[in-house]
Amino acid sequence: MSDQSVLEIRNISKNFGPVQALTDVSFSLAPGEVHALCGENGAGKSTLMNIIAGILQPSSGNVVLNGQAVTIASPAAAQRLGIGLVHQEIALCRDATVAENILMPATNARRAPLMNYRQLNADAQQVMNRLAPIPVTRRVAELSISNQQLVEIAKALTLDCRVLIFDEPTAALTESEAQALFGIIRELKSRGISIIYISHRMAEIFALCDRVTVLRDGRHVSTDRVADMTPDDVVRRMVGREITQMYPPKAQAIGAETLLAVDNLVSDDVGPVSLALKRGEILGIGGLIGSGRTELALALCGLTRKTGGSVRLAGEAVDIGTYADAVRQGLVYLSEDRKHSGVFLDLSIAQNISVLDLGKLTRSGLIDRRAEAAQAISLATRLAIKMGGIADKVASLSGGNQQKVAIAKQLSVKPKVIIMDEPTRGIDVGAKSEIHKLLRQLADAGTGIIVISSELPELIGIADRVLVMREGQVAGELAQTITEEAVIRLASGLKEELHHVA
Repeated sequence: MSDQSVLEIRNISKNFGPVQALTDVSFSLAPGEVHALCGENGAGKSTLMNIIAGILQPSSGNVVLNGQAVTIASPAAAQRLGIGLVHQEIALCRDATVAENILMPATNARRAPLMNYRQLNADAQQVMNRLAPIPVTRRVAELSISNQQLVEIAKALTLDCRVLIFDEPTAALTESEAQALFGIIRELKSRGISIIYISHRMAEIFALCDRVTVLRDGRHVSTDRVADMTPDDVVRRMVGREITQMYPPKAQAIGAETLLAVDNLVSDDVGPVSLALKRGEILGIGGLIGSGRTELALALCGLTRKTGGSVRLAGEAVDIGTYADAVRQGLVYLSEDRKHSGVFLDLSIAQNISVLDLGKLTRSGLIDRRAEAAQAISLATRLAIKMGGIADKVASLSGGNQQKVAIAKQLSVKPKVIIMDEPTRGIDVGAKSEIHKLLRQLADAGTGIIVISSELPELIGIADRVLVMREGQVAGELAQTITEEAVIRLASGLKEELHHVA
């Protein structure tokens, strides 16, 4: 790794009206370096990356590329300068094919009047196969969130970049997909390509990165060699305080009352599945991507068609044909796809929080804005949402704070049971700890909590009991001893006796 910087950020500041997002931040990136950028949600990471990628313009300060001060006026200008960004929030054209999305920058730059789709598909498939064998003729809207993230990464790999920015690239990926990405990052590094790697996952940072820069409250805190740091050092600098316990204590006693009972539920994608959720417990659902975890939640909540089975909620048989039915009965779902299903980005925080039940806020056919504001302020305070005010558009918030708004929306209807699908995806360690404590408080207060998570430490740390799914059915249950090995064995279909084979 050369001492010569390929990219320098010199005293960058950025404000959005009265909100100061960055204050006098400096940063440097060496050729062939993988440089981690860490910080809590709202620390300024995304703002800084958007300035480098030409999406935002700084209020003051300079960007220096290969020793020359540059003005990056747009994303297209950034690409011409050799800078590419893989967004955490998927930014693909959902109605276009995978191939059209992957090669869109090259297509926009071409001069030929006609498109050779056979060649386009062949070129795109070659790039896509480096990550996963996803057919490039499929529409992006037909893909899972995991596969959409891989398409976003493949798109960046087609750019002739000297600097690549990865913003939480593994948040939606399986372990095998993440390992494929890590191999590509190491290959890019060996070719002298420089990478800025934003992640909240300490294991990835310490396995991949050369240096780590920490931001807090829009200011530069430190830059150090990863070899000289520990994960605890990074976390302390990120949050400015000790996080002594990531997960709250588990339930001391779980009640006998069954809040949710599912008997032989069948849909087009899962089943038969039976499960029971007790008052006071957090039930985890684990399994590999495609195992049916999300599909089970969607069928339970009336978001997909249920073809068989019965559901009882708080002892009463319920007929849930639509999501509106589920909400009325007290069963709500927090989507894993925050951007498209979790929040309305162009609506205010207050409007998002109230949207599940406008009836309770309506007076004489009009929404009582004072009541809506009071509800929003109460829940935003409870969840510690970082914002200018409840009238702010959700699009103006960081990803983690958008997720908190999505959770506040579920809590606004005082549900009996909440199903949370990847509730802390893309959220920093401090906010994760806060949400984990909130989930335990809700469970202790009598709300049923089901957590679907791809992060095994989270599943093990937060859940009192874990159901593991495989091929649309429950492969097994873990309660007394919940370990990563036990979850993976059930998820992958490994027989217990294999553990004893030399």
